Amino acid sequence: MGTYSAKPADINRRWFVVDVEGKVLGRAASQIASILKGKLNPRYTPSFDTGDHVVVINAAKVKLTGGKEQKKQYWHHTGHPGGIKSMTAGELRAHRAEDLVINAVRRMLPRNVLGRQMMTKLRVYPDAEHKHQAQQPVEFKVEA
Repeated sequence: MGTYSAKPADINRRWFVVDVEGKVLGRAASQIASILKGKLNPRYTPSFDTGDHVVVINAAKVKLTGGKEQKKQYWHHTGHPGGIKSMTAGELRAHRAEDLVINAVRRMLPRNVLGRQMMTKLRVYPDAEHKHQAQQPVEFKVEA
Protein backbone atom coordinates (compact mmCIF):
# COMPACT_ATOMS: atom_id res chain seq x y z
CA MET A 1 0.00 0.00 0.00
CA GLY A 2 1.01 3.60 -0.41
CA THR A 3 -0.37 7.06 -0.69
CA TYR A 4 -2.03 7.75 -4.03
CA SER A 5 -0.86 10.82 -5.92
CA ALA A 6 -2.67 11.95 -9.05
CA LYS A 7 -0.76 12.29 -12.29
CA PRO A 8 -1.58 14.63 -15.21
CA ALA A 9 -2.69 11.69 -17.37
CA ASP A 10 -5.20 10.59 -14.68
CA ILE A 11 -7.10 13.88 -14.68
CA ASN A 12 -10.34 14.08 -16.65
CA ARG A 13 -11.61 17.65 -16.25
CA ARG A 14 -15.35 18.20 -16.36
CA TRP A 15 -17.26 21.45 -16.93
CA PHE A 16 -19.86 22.79 -14.50
CA VAL A 17 -22.23 25.72 -14.85
CA VAL A 18 -23.25 27.45 -11.60
CA ASP A 19 -26.17 29.90 -11.45
CA VAL A 20 -25.65 32.24 -8.48
CA GLU A 21 -28.82 34.31 -8.93
CA GLY A 22 -30.24 34.94 -5.44
CA LYS A 23 -27.52 32.84 -3.75
CA VAL A 24 -25.41 34.16 -0.87
CA LEU A 25 -21.97 35.16 -2.18
CA GLY A 26 -19.78 33.47 0.47
CA ARG A 27 -21.63 30.15 0.43
CA ALA A 28 -21.58 29.99 -3.36
CA ALA A 29 -17.89 30.98 -3.50
CA SER A 30 -16.84 28.25 -1.06
CA GLN A 31 -18.59 25.58 -3.14
CA ILE A 32 -17.09 26.94 -6.37
CA ALA A 33 -13.63 26.94 -4.76
CA SER A 34 -14.16 23.31 -3.76
CA ILE A 35 -14.89 22.38 -7.39
CA LEU A 36 -11.82 24.29 -8.61
CA LYS A 37 -9.61 22.52 -6.05
CA GLY A 38 -10.91 19.14 -7.21
CA LYS A 39 -12.47 18.03 -3.94
CA LEU A 40 -15.41 16.50 -5.83
CA ASN A 41 -12.96 14.24 -7.63
CA PRO A 42 -12.21 10.88 -5.97
CA ARG A 43 -8.58 11.29 -7.10
CA TYR A 44 -8.16 14.57 -5.20
CA THR A 45 -4.54 15.34 -4.39
CA PRO A 46 -3.85 18.50 -2.33
CA SER A 47 -0.49 19.20 -3.99
CA PHE A 48 -1.78 18.86 -7.57
CA ASP A 49 -4.51 20.66 -9.51
CA THR A 50 -7.21 18.01 -9.98
CA GLY A 51 -10.09 20.51 -10.26
CA ASP A 52 -12.76 21.01 -12.87
CA HIS A 53 -13.77 24.02 -14.98
CA VAL A 54 -16.54 26.27 -13.59
CA VAL A 55 -18.72 28.72 -15.51
CA VAL A 56 -20.59 31.11 -13.20
CA ILE A 57 -23.65 32.89 -14.61
CA ASN A 58 -25.85 35.70 -13.22
CA ALA A 59 -23.00 37.11 -11.10
CA ALA A 60 -24.69 40.52 -11.06
CA LYS A 61 -27.65 39.00 -9.16
CA VAL A 62 -25.65 37.42 -6.33
CA LYS A 63 -26.98 38.15 -2.84
CA LEU A 64 -25.03 40.01 -0.15
CA THR A 65 -26.37 39.62 3.38
CA GLY A 66 -26.58 42.25 6.10
CA GLY A 67 -25.31 45.69 5.17
CA LYS A 68 -22.43 44.42 3.03
CA GLU A 69 -23.72 46.19 -0.08
CA GLN A 70 -22.89 49.58 1.52
CA LYS A 71 -20.28 48.63 4.16
CA LYS A 72 -17.96 46.08 2.55
CA GLN A 73 -14.91 47.78 1.05
CA TYR A 74 -12.70 46.54 -1.79
CA TRP A 75 -9.22 48.09 -1.84
CA HIS A 76 -6.48 48.32 -4.45
CA HIS A 77 -3.34 50.40 -4.84
CA THR A 78 -2.30 52.13 -8.04
CA GLY A 79 1.39 51.78 -7.23
CA HIS A 80 1.91 55.52 -6.84
CA PRO A 81 2.38 57.30 -3.49
CA GLY A 82 -1.02 57.95 -1.93
CA GLY A 83 -2.65 55.79 -4.58
CA ILE A 84 -4.88 53.62 -2.40
CA LYS A 85 -8.39 53.38 -3.83
CA SER A 86 -11.51 51.90 -2.27
CA MET A 87 -14.95 51.03 -3.52
CA THR A 88 -17.99 49.54 -1.78
CA ALA A 89 -19.53 46.26 -2.87
CA GLY A 90 -22.48 48.15 -4.36
CA GLU A 91 -20.18 50.34 -6.45
CA LEU A 92 -18.21 47.29 -7.57
CA ARG A 93 -21.45 45.52 -8.57
CA ALA A 94 -22.46 48.55 -10.68
CA HIS A 95 -18.99 48.90 -12.22
CA ARG A 96 -17.98 45.25 -12.80
CA ALA A 97 -20.33 42.74 -11.16
CA GLU A 98 -18.30 39.61 -11.97
CA ASP A 99 -15.42 40.87 -9.78
CA LEU A 100 -17.56 40.22 -6.67
CA VAL A 101 -17.54 36.49 -7.38
CA ILE A 102 -13.95 36.42 -8.68
CA ASN A 103 -12.59 38.11 -5.53
CA ALA A 104 -14.59 35.87 -3.19
CA VAL A 105 -13.45 32.66 -4.91
CA ARG A 106 -9.81 33.79 -5.28
CA ARG A 107 -9.55 34.45 -1.54
CA MET A 108 -10.77 30.90 -0.77
CA LEU A 109 -8.05 29.26 -2.86
CA PRO A 110 -4.39 28.76 -1.93
CA ARG A 111 -2.26 31.89 -2.32
CA ASN A 112 0.49 30.33 -4.43
CA VAL A 113 1.19 29.02 -7.94
CA LEU A 114 -1.36 26.24 -7.46
CA GLY A 115 -4.11 28.71 -6.56
CA ARG A 116 -3.35 30.86 -9.60
CA GLN A 117 -3.51 27.75 -11.78
CA MET A 118 -6.91 26.87 -10.29
CA MET A 119 -8.24 30.38 -11.02
CA THR A 120 -7.59 29.90 -14.75
CA LYS A 121 -10.43 27.36 -14.79
CA LEU A 122 -13.01 29.91 -13.54
CA ARG A 123 -15.18 31.88 -15.98
CA VAL A 124 -17.69 34.42 -14.61
CA TYR A 125 -20.46 36.19 -16.54
CA PRO A 126 -22.77 38.92 -15.20
CA ASP A 127 -25.87 37.59 -16.98
CA ALA A 128 -27.29 34.21 -18.02
CA GLU A 129 -25.47 33.98 -21.37
CA HIS A 130 -22.09 32.29 -21.72
CA LYS A 131 -20.03 30.99 -24.62
CA HIS A 132 -19.14 27.53 -23.32
CA GLN A 133 -22.06 25.43 -24.64
CA ALA A 134 -19.63 23.43 -26.80
CA GLN A 135 -18.05 21.97 -23.65
CA GLN A 136 -21.49 20.66 -22.58
CA PRO A 137 -21.30 21.90 -18.97
CA VAL A 138 -23.32 20.11 -16.32
CA GLU A 139 -25.47 22.26 -14.04
CA PHE A 140 -24.22 22.37 -10.44
CA LYS A 141 -26.77 23.36 -7.78
CA VAL A 142 -25.36 25.68 -5.13
CA GLU A 143 -26.86 24.89 -1.74
CA ALA A 144 -28.39 27.80 0.12
